[in-house]
Amino acid sequence: MPLYAAYGSNLDSRQMQRRAPHSPPCGTGWLTGWRLTFGGEDLSWQGALATIVEDPVASVYVALYDVTLGDEALLDDWEGAGLGVYRKVRVRVHTLDGEDLAWVYVVDGYEGGLPTAPYLGELAEAAQFAGAPDDYVAALRARPCRSIG
Repeated sequence: MPLYAAYGSNLDSRQMQRRAPHSPPCGTGWLTGWRLTFGGEDLSWQGALATIVEDPVASVYVALYDVTLGDEALLDDWEGAGLGVYRKVRVRVHTLDGEDLAWVYVVDGYEGGLPTAPYLGELAEAAQFAGAPDDYVAALRARPCRSIG
């Protein structure tokens, strides 16, 4: 089965259980040479969406899932891949056991814009639940965001 590397709210295995019920978590790792950022603000009423961009000095914490073909189609629908919101990119994930090939969703738009405070909080909670280091979670919580309303 193909490996999916989640870096946003899908870091939370409880959420993934609802979105891809037949795809178990199978570890965590780092995308080295990538940076978590936000983009596609014009694609969402909730502000900018989490995405990643290449950056030689950065790393992004990810959770790996062993995704069935049926669940991959469900995730594609959930992430708006068919609508052009996100596109899939193959990446190398560095784990304690070595390297794995996986795919991620990347916003199909320009970097920029701010996420909403609730969305940013959701990302930080998901990272914490997935076992991300405390400094990684703290950096997420400290990012600039905008309030709703």
